[in-house]
Amino acid sequence: MKTAIAKEMATRASAATFAPVSFSRHLLVDGANILHAWAPGRAIARRDLEAARSQLVQRLAAIHDEERVRVTVVFDGRGPELTIERPSDEMTFSVVHTPAGTTADDVIERLAAQAAEPAACVIATEDRGERETVTAAGAAVIRAADLETWIRRAEAGQARRLGALKRAGDQAWRRT
Repeated sequence: MKTAIAKEMATRASAATFAPVSFSRHLLVDGANILHAWAPGRAIARRDLEAARSQLVQRLAAIHDEERVRVTVVFDGRGPELTIERPSDEMTFSVVHTPAGTTADDVIERLAAQAAEPAACVIATEDRGERETVTAAGAAVIRAADLETWIRRAEAGQARRLGALKRAGDQAWRRT
């Protein structure tokens, strides 16, 4: 039986029309936990929490776009109901704000446990209890430093690809 949050996410997803998702891995990020684990994230969050969240989401887009990984970033309680945002209008990249009284840990643990393939889920968190729970459900776990490394690798891949496209465009322009 699905939980209320999983039902709500499924209902919202089924209401939209979209092509089948071909991404085989799913990165679930405990947003606030990761922000506070990174020194730059902490510094920005102290001044402007929304800016820090936005920066995290933008950086995670590199993993989504470059490595074709489904990404779900979950932030703790915001308002009376669960909200799901799609920063890039793609069903494979979501920012979830839990309802007040429900934690990001709760949502992430449920999503990992109810995944068709829990082993395809990678959870990014520093929370020991959450790591133990999702590992018991069959998901993999990475820490904040490993997520940073993954993001940098994806960003470098994007930069290489962009450089190659620019060189090809420059060469085509010179030939005309």
